[in-house]
Amino acid sequence: MSRRKLIAGNWKMNMTAAQGAELIQNIKAQFADCGCQGCANGPEVLVCPPFTTISAVVEAAKGTCLQVGAQNIHWAEKGAFTGEISGAMLKETGITYVIIGHSERRQYFGETDETVNQRVKAALANGLKPVICVGENLTEREKGVTLPVIEKQVRWDLSDLTAELMASVVIAYEPVWAIGTGKTATEAQAQEVHAAIRKVLADLFGAATADSVRILYGGSMNATNAAGLLAQPDIDGGLIGGAALKPADFATIIKAAK
Repeated sequence: MSRRKLIAGNWKMNMTAAQGAELIQNIKAQFADCGCQGCANGPEVLVCPPFTTISAVVEAAKGTCLQVGAQNIHWAEKGAFTGEISGAMLKETGITYVIIGHSERRQYFGETDETVNQRVKAALANGLKPVICVGENLTEREKGVTLPVIEKQVRWDLSDLTAELMASVVIAYEPVWAIGTGKTATEAQAQEVHAAIRKVLADLFGAATADSVRILYGGSMNATNAAGLLAQPDIDGGLIGGAALKPADFATIIKAAK
């Protein structure tokens, strides 16, 4: 099956509203030849700014094919959850995607596979497409238990989902040891894990569904290594960190996915 590639930029805790709008204008300027980002003959393109920057970015992206997403979502519809944001609140801003279970959320804020699963269900209930992050840390990689760790995460994170719901789900494999470190999994290492994730999806939802779900690579993909990684048969795009804040680099990655 031909899966349309997805290049997603995770801005993390960077960019005020004014800075975010300016960054979108600079990204748009990289694509003057086609007038938009993610045009029909290229990859889908997504940016995920901080909550306070979302509205400005949605406005700046109007008239383009650029999608906008959030970096987290709470599982409750409303209530006493100081500092959190609900699916309805996010939906109202005009976003279409939400990143869930990023390694930094797991490492610094106590995210677990159980809470990831709850957030995924909340996203789907609100018509948002979850980008679910899974990945092993350096100790797990060195012990040779990468694949069992990834399988456990995938099974927990997708608990109680149906094949029909999986049509809206994106998975991002992000080796924790490669995030923000400058290290990157080799093309062969990344492909091995992506293929293993697809095998788990086939076991859970059937071959047809597994073949349709997009699996992104999220471990320090950049303008230099993107083409090689994106050429792998089971790598359907990238979840980009630092390079997503550099218009020229982000554009290079997008073009590599065409």
